[in-house]
Amino acid sequence: MLDLSHKKMIVWKKGLRLIKEVYRLTEKFPSEEKFGLVSQLRRAAVSVVSNISEGEARKTSKEKRRFYEISCASVVEIDAQIEIALELHFVSGEDVKEFSMLLNECFAMLSKLKSSR
Repeated sequence: MLDLSHKKMIVWKKGLRLIKEVYRLTEKFPSEEKFGLVSQLRRAAVSVVSNISEGEARKTSKEKRRFYEISCASVVEIDAQIEIALELHFVSGEDVKEFSMLLNECFAMLSKLKSSR
């Protein structure tokens, strides 16, 4: 494994927690959603961390900011998909209570990171 600076970022570490939580939540989804909502949620969660990593590897502030924007958009995508899962009763409000706090933390940190670069 590479010893790179992005792995020390709090938002990157929270992103890893987000991935774990998305996988945990989606284990409860109906099996027919495996290639639908489950796949979408998991890819969006992986995208958050992947784009933070790639952004940190870029040289210019403009390039970095673009990857943080993509990462932030993936957080918004996850939020929309969780709302859908709630509407379809795949998860309950109690299931996503702590997850929602983590999602909000990631969004806030990424928004700040975008504006600071």
